[in-house]
Amino acid sequence: MLNSNNSEVNIDMTPEPATGDSSIGILQRWKREDSLKRFSLGLRGVALFFSLISFLLMASNNHGDWENFDNYQEYSYLLAVSIFTSLYTGCQVYRQVHELSTGNNIFRPTMAAVVDFVGDQGIAYLLISSASTAIPLTDRMREGGDTVFTDSASATITMSFFSFIFLALSAIISGYKLSSHT
Repeated sequence: MLNSNNSEVNIDMTPEPATGDSSIGILQRWKREDSLKRFSLGLRGVALFFSLISFLLMASNNHGDWENFDNYQEYSYLLAVSIFTSLYTGCQVYRQVHELSTGNNIFRPTMAAVVDFVGDQGIAYLLISSASTAIPLTDRMREGGDTVFTDSASATITMSFFSFIFLALSAIISGYKLSSHT
């Protein structure tokens, strides 16, 4: 306040009461980040499960004569993407379990965020692409009648689609983590 007789300014130095505790905000952020890591791990684990089933179903889809998956490029592509998806999600699950259990990062956090986002996006697009190429072939074959071969191919496509869904959700989380990463 300004004093009229001598031009001095008095400043009140008493601290104001704290309106919020900043440590609570940090703890909430850490809990949210930990929850996102665990949720992302769960999504990738489920995607790994479905991609392994897809791989095993297609690899065992050999029933002789024209009923061999390797006679059709669409099914070979679906198998290759299933193998690649299994490898990618297996490595990601291992990395995340290692980081959650030990607290040590294999990659720098910035590098891991970029790899997660680009990898999840790329693999998800490959999965939907491979399923999309195999569906018309399977539909044409099923017009002639259902066989064990076409049923197995349909199950493989379904498992690839489920794997796509879980990796697409993981890609959304990866995108959020990348955009909020400082």
